[in-house]
Amino acid sequence: MQVGIVSDTHDNYAAAEAIAAVFADRGIDTVVHCGDFVAPPLLAAFEGHGFDLHGVLGNNDGELDGLEQTIEDLSDDSQLHGRYADLTFDGTEVHVLHGDQGLEEVNSRAESGGYDYVCYGHFHVAEERSVGDTTVVNPGAHFPTVPEQYRSVAVLDTDTDEIEFVSVDE
Repeated sequence: MQVGIVSDTHDNYAAAEAIAAVFADRGIDTVVHCGDFVAPPLLAAFEGHGFDLHGVLGNNDGELDGLEQTIEDLSDDSQLHGRYADLTFDGTEVHVLHGDQGLEEVNSRAESGGYDYVCYGHFHVAEERSVGDTTVVNPGAHFPTVPEQYRSVAVLDTDTDEIEFVSVDE
């Protein structure tokens, strides 16, 4: 199974459309969003692709009722989980948070040993690193001031246990 991971779309609808196209081209069924959607209209870019979308709240997210309803309307299995999410994909344990709580919190979740992957955003820098047996992933960001090399998403392949970063051109 391939899981698309995205963060910090910050109401950048053009980026969200490009991200949805990248994920659709790859046949991804499930998208994890690490927060900072900002407002519900952004999510229209993910409609019609058949994605299940799991999201957490970031520090810039507003219109919470609208975000929750819009995500739930994407598919029966789509959900806005609040500040944290514990998800399982084909036996792969994934913890999701935005990261505005600080890198100490991200690292603490990874050091717990309870997850195969910890996914976060907030810092607008794509990264993959290991903390013990846990892989920590920041997929990149799509805020207007983010340098091109960090305008990316990540794809988790649960069969090969690998992360691939994919650049997103708006």
